[in-house]
Amino acid sequence: MGLLSAQQEQEVMAEINITPFTDVLLVLLIIFMILAALVAPPGFEKELPNKNPNSSTNTKNKNDIEVDVNNKGVIFVDGVKTDETGIYRVMYDASRKKPHHHVAIIADVKAPYGVIIRILDAAKNADLQDVGFVTS
Repeated sequence: MGLLSAQQEQEVMAEINITPFTDVLLVLLIIFMILAALVAPPGFEKELPNKNPNSSTNTKNKNDIEVDVNNKGVIFVDGVKTDETGIYRVMYDASRKKPHHHVAIIADVKAPYGVIIRILDAAKNADLQDVGFVTS
């Protein structure tokens, strides 16, 4: 019996030990997950186009529903001043006057994102599908 165990000890081991390799991969995965969380900004971090007061109004269509938003979050829909709660009623009225037309959002760079989201939601509720941002 001792002879058999001596032969087994001298044979080349044919199995690969992948435990150290797996440990290294798991450590790298954790490092990349932490780095990805630190690099990506949280939430809705988009920059709105800059509203240029010197731009010409020749490119604007008279049938567009224009929504202006200033840096304090005050909303004007076709020149009618409204707030975040009244935007739904005003957009509904504007969609009945101009059905199936383009909604042009002209927002200040520092306009609150919540106001922009409310405008997009009000346009969707008023069945206005063609919504876009006007850039300079």
